[in-house]
Amino acid sequence: MKILDRYILKRFLISYVFAVFIIVLVIMVLDFVEKNDDFLQNNAPMRAILLEYYLNLAPYWANYISPLMIFISTVFFTAQMASHTEIVAILSTGTSFRRLMFPYLVGSMLVGLFTFAMVGWVLPKANKVRVNFENTYIKEKFYFASRDYHIAVAPQTYAYISSYNNATKTGYDFTLEHFDGNLLTEKLSASRIVWVDTLGKWKMHDYRIRKLGISRDQLLDGNLTKDTLINLNPSDFESTHAVHETYTLPELKERINLLKTRGSEGIASYEIEFYQRFATPFAVIILSIMGLIVSARKARGGVGLQIAVGFILAFVYILFYILSKGFAETGDMHPVFAVWLPNIVFTSIAFVMYYTVPR
Repeated sequence: MKILDRYILKRFLISYVFAVFIIVLVIMVLDFVEKNDDFLQNNAPMRAILLEYYLNLAPYWANYISPLMIFISTVFFTAQMASHTEIVAILSTGTSFRRLMFPYLVGSMLVGLFTFAMVGWVLPKANKVRVNFENTYIKEKFYFASRDYHIAVAPQTYAYISSYNNATKTGYDFTLEHFDGNLLTEKLSASRIVWVDTLGKWKMHDYRIRKLGISRDQLLDGNLTKDTLINLNPSDFESTHAVHETYTLPELKERINLLKTRGSEGIASYEIEFYQRFATPFAVIILSIMGLIVSARKARGGVGLQIAVGFILAFVYILFYILSKGFAETGDMHPVFAVWLPNIVFTSIAFVMYYTVPR
């Protein structure tokens, strides 16, 4: 890299880190003001507030606002360079505008790769601690209130419970049915099932197995209790608040496949989260280049207009993201298209704007 590349890359990264730090700091203060009553009401320890909640909330917000902050910070420092005639001086030496984009690409790719590693593997672990804190000290205590709950636990295998108690990890009136096509071949019934933490299994009480044959049925009365492995966990009956944010990329993919086999509802939120983790690094790159294009022209009125245009485009990006995500959650749009739509639209805008920049 040349001296000019290092100079621009340094300003690029410093402006981005500074913008993220300031905005995250403001968010932390506003969040504390909003949730202070909850902390006091639920007797949240100060150590837990600082180390379990805010220490993990800060990187969450830093990643969440990363694409917009890279755009706004790029507009800000590039507009300053343009107002000081630095951009004109660089281009007048014979450096092409495409060559000027190089340090911006390098900087955005570094941020994009860092963001991908964070959202894929690091942040989910931090989110587990944060979400657990929120469920304990901020959210109301969760109770599984569904009745007559049906769920597919394997191909052609379906489980049923009439009710479930989170505190005791107990399901009542449990049945497990095996099918061969449309024919019921086996049905297991139990008065209740209880999760045993030390074994990592369910314990069935007063169970009975009925095997259905062509000529006659076979009824097997079980002992008082029986341990069994079922593709069902107590976590399936716990609060789903932000749970999709607590999975790493491999875990998230596995969870989506499991929900699909069960025919469960609410898969869209998991799919949106999965595809968003791939789309965010690309958003960082395209928005940084777009920020350069928006602010590279020297304006007579100073940098104010360019910064204002940057904020307007950032607002439009947020609006696109919220609308497309809403359509995906309601099933009106495929999650892949919904997640990538803002990037597709802004990439197209960037291509059009690229040819309007004076060389």
